[in-house]
Amino acid sequence: QVRVVESGGGLVQAGGSLRLSCAASGSILRAKAMGWYRQAPGKQRELVATITSGGTTNYTDSVKGRFTISGDNAEDTVYLQMNSLKPEDTAVYYCNADSFAGGRWAKYWGQGTQVTVSS
Repeated sequence: QVRVVESGGGLVQAGGSLRLSCAASGSILRAKAMGWYRQAPGKQRELVATITSGGTTNYTDSVKGRFTISGDNAEDTVYLQMNSLKPEDTAVYYCNADSFAGGRWAKYWGQGTQVTVSS
């Protein structure tokens, strides 16, 4: 079974920075891709940023230029550097890994980490 664990959330003032970390373990193969999603109260979960094993990144428009996703393929670890944070970035941030376990590829989710940006 693949286990995904996030860390690094917290409370920060608008304009500040936070760095989220995520590690996936338990797969015999490297993850094809990993990413960050977020869910604000009363809203659907949305994609924030993803990175493939080849290093290709993708960002939702609202975070481009402010957030940077990076990863360590050797360790199935991914980071999200969040700068110039805004109150609208407040949400629970979830890490996702496209990993191989039980004979198939599937998406595995972490438990989430709260990010709160005060105005």
